[in-house]
Amino acid sequence: MTSVTLALPEIEQHPLRRQVLDELHARPFQAIDTPRRVLHQAFTTRAMPVADERAALAAWCQAAGTAVPLPDANFHRANLAAARLRWERHSEFSTYGWDIAQTGSEPFSWPVGEGSPLGAALAAPGPLLVAIDLAVVKGDGLAAEWAALFDPVSLCVSAVHDGAALIVTDFRQDARGATRILVIDRALNPSLAGALVQRLLEVETYRCFALLGLPEAQRAAPIVGRIEQELVRVALRMTTTTGLDSNAALLETLVAQAAELEAEAAVSSFRFGATRAYDALVRSRLGVIGEMPVDNFSTWIGFLDRRLAPAVRTCQTVAERQAELSTKLARASNLLRTRVDIEMEQQNKALLQSMADRGRMQLRLQQTVEGLSVAAVSYYVLGLLGYLFKGAKDAHLVSLDPTVATAAALPLVVLAVAWLVRRIRRSHGDPDGAGEAGKHS
Repeated sequence: MTSVTLALPEIEQHPLRRQVLDELHARPFQAIDTPRRVLHQAFTTRAMPVADERAALAAWCQAAGTAVPLPDANFHRANLAAARLRWERHSEFSTYGWDIAQTGSEPFSWPVGEGSPLGAALAAPGPLLVAIDLAVVKGDGLAAEWAALFDPVSLCVSAVHDGAALIVTDFRQDARGATRILVIDRALNPSLAGALVQRLLEVETYRCFALLGLPEAQRAAPIVGRIEQELVRVALRMTTTTGLDSNAALLETLVAQAAELEAEAAVSSFRFGATRAYDALVRSRLGVIGEMPVDNFSTWIGFLDRRLAPAVRTCQTVAERQAELSTKLARASNLLRTRVDIEMEQQNKALLQSMADRGRMQLRLQQTVEGLSVAAVSYYVLGLLGYLFKGAKDAHLVSLDPTVATAAALPLVVLAVAWLVRRIRRSHGDPDGAGEAGKHS
């Protein structure tokens, strides 16, 4: 049969197509032969740029004579003669896995044949949070000498992959500060063993990072409780407080509380969100391996439900309290702001009324002044006319008596002065002269 190779036509490719396709294969499982020893560590790396961490790893790989990571890689596997190093960069931490062939009869014998370079030849990228010592051994069940390596109070034993293996841990630190995990290989092939080991390492890693939210919740809970109590006191004072100044002071208190709450929520929102995500990953990984109970031992998921789930619920509760309190503060602030606005409108109304009253008083005063000014100006004008008439009589220009002439001119002078004063007042009330222009037009 002749094979036919079909070539894709020249179609424009999405710029992220290759990255999307390669993502499914970016972090493959490593095949593991039994017995095997894996030392796994996770470091918080938010203070170290990924480029600096990648450069340090590349320098170590070059000195060890193995392939260096790609310039933009977040995952790298270095294969040495007697050991393998697996590096993976996540959003807030990096993991380093060091696995070697197990030679001793005891699963957790120390020291190992080939020591991990972390902390010596290869500097740690940040503070250590997770340390796991995992051993994969051949066996049919949990032997007494193996069970003695764990704390019986928190010992968890489960059968996984339809009984192909047993997984054992107590989630406690040993004398070297590592969490011990024992995998008893009953019928695992290398690929399935590698996938199981990787998932167990992820369970413990994500469990530890999920619990980082609990200290944050314990820190934030008293602050939320204090603001809740202050809100109750402010709400009670709102029922009795009157006056603009008092309500404005209460509104200022609410704004300060809301600002403090929002700052706290901004600090803790990432941690609480990460806790929910890590908890979901833990449950997802345990769901994939398919735990089955063994004898009277607790399963991993059963143990974590009793210990991890309450911590996750605590973080969720604090986050919900923050959101609900923020809503209550906003509602109370809106009520107070409405009351302050109404009182300010009432004050503005009273101020406008007072201004209108003063305007009417000024108008009356102005009218009174106008009347007095007409009389005063008329008096002075008549006085001038009296002098004029007297002079004219003395000069024999007229024979009319000056007093009679002044009396006859009185009505005309008063009317003329009144008309002139009114004209001046109207011109002052119409600065643009629009009224006069209209009259003359």
